Amino acid sequence: MATVVLLGTLDTKGHEYEYLRDRLRAQGVDAVLLDAGVFEPLVGADVGQDEVAAAAGADLAALREEGDRGAAVDAMGQGAAVVVRRLHEEGRLDGLLTIGGSGNSSIAAQAMRALPVGVPKLLVSTVASGDTRPYMGANDVTMTYSVVDISGLNRISERILANAAGAIAGMAKVTVQEHDGGRPLIGATMFGVTTPCVTRARERLEELGYEVLVFHATGTGGQSMEALARGGFLAGVLDVTTTELCDDLVGGVLSAGPDRLEAAGELGLPQVVSLGALDMVNFGPRETVPPQFEGRNLYVHNPTITLMRTTPEECAELGRRIARKLSAATGPTALFVPLKGVSMIATEGGAFYDRDADEALFAALREGVGDNVELHEVDVDVNDPAFADAMANRLHELIT
Repeated sequence: MATVVLLGTLDTKGHEYEYLRDRLRAQGVDAVLLDAGVFEPLVGADVGQDEVAAAAGADLAALREEGDRGAAVDAMGQGAAVVVRRLHEEGRLDGLLTIGGSGNSSIAAQAMRALPVGVPKLLVSTVASGDTRPYMGANDVTMTYSVVDISGLNRISERILANAAGAIAGMAKVTVQEHDGGRPLIGATMFGVTTPCVTRARERLEELGYEVLVFHATGTGGQSMEALARGGFLAGVLDVTTTELCDDLVGGVLSAGPDRLEAAGELGLPQVVSLGALDMVNFGPRETVPPQFEGRNLYVHNPTITLMRTTPEECAELGRRIARKLSAATGPTALFVPLKGVSMIATEGGAFYDRDADEALFAALREGVGDNVELHEVDVDVNDPAFADAMANRLHELIT
């Protein structure tokens, strides 16, 4: 029988969790109730508050006396992460369900990050209709908006919670064909303006015996790829589309953070890197572009995405950052430079064609990369099939 862990603060949401437990059992799923609250619980739990606090190295009585809600949420989140990871390793967790507001969601986020990719994770939350990135991050979390606050049972909340129980029960019971692990995994990054390149490179790598995981370079995409690398899943990285660095530098909406492009190097993984979409910074609809960027070269990609061309100064700094990150790599590293355009719209005649900006990028890379980095300058644009084949073939050689 599949087992779903119900993680929540039973000092405020006890009766709602009882309702969920009953709905899960009606679905033929066992339920383990894990209490991450601090004060007196309204219902009994299978894993109590003391055990959760102790797993974080905290004292429950002290958390109560201090009365610091933020500190308590953080401590119980840390403890919950330790407990759910242990339950999964013991075969007692096939899915994780949490309900609540920002506090419960924060606890859930820490716990869910502790579980491997593929383990079902469902969060029913009052904050699910807002900015969910702090809760989801680069994890495979399913979120649903609670519509009403999680405060008592009523005809709306009962339906939402029953749906959640049915959803997590179904996910927990699903079986997936296990792969034999014979094909090494490659992580690759792609954007719409580098799709032809990555598609061709993926096909070539598959011919060479690899399974390729393609990540959309939207901030969380780059984070997800690097999280899998740190988790030991990847045999190599084809980082064609490093555009997230632009958003981190300039302030766009798709930053993957300042540590992007460092994981493979730190781990010693073979990596082939290129400059895909370094011609653009990403914003939302046209009216959301910050006023300081009016007058810049803006391109409305679609009604929800507006692109801004990077300047020569920004490109030079991007080149310096990439050179510094790759020069610190401990594994085999190759940098491929497409001299005739870094994206579909940066080629001659395109909306973002700017030779001065490109040359500033290339010059900074030539000057900055260390001797450990192979520098391949190719007189084509990034989407030329020959460029894609060259990168795929070189990555294969670095791995083997």
